[in-house]
Amino acid sequence: MSGNELRILIVDDNPDLRKLVRMTLSYLDAAVYEAKNAEEALQVITKEYPQIVILDVMMPGKTDGIEVCRQIKSSIEMKWMYVILLSAKGQERDIQKGLSAICDAYLVKPFSPLELIGEVEKGAHTQEVSCAITFETGSTII
Repeated sequence: MSGNELRILIVDDNPDLRKLVRMTLSYLDAAVYEAKNAEEALQVITKEYPQIVILDVMMPGKTDGIEVCRQIKSSIEMKWMYVILLSAKGQERDIQKGLSAICDAYLVKPFSPLELIGEVEKGAHTQEVSCAITFETGSTII
């Protein structure tokens, strides 16, 4: 795996959904990691630093996807990560709660694979632009 390879983390307690997302993104030249809960997700995030994190909102345990998103976006080391929240909750207040965690995208289940691909490509492009700016200026984007 090269250092420039796109890294994506899929976080969902449903193994079938993780498989579906992985298959949807299989056309990408990317390292894809999986986690089944928030605790595993945070371990993978701090070890692999994925550019894109696809997070289920409702997960078992004491920490949900919105809290993981808040932790990512409040961390200087991680706030650049592109976070896509997936949720069965599609009411306006639910979407606003996700957006208040500063997620980059909020998709309602069942989501369109094309919609997910579009968001992942947007996230990958955002990461490429950030890397190019960092390389050109020699400074870290915060």
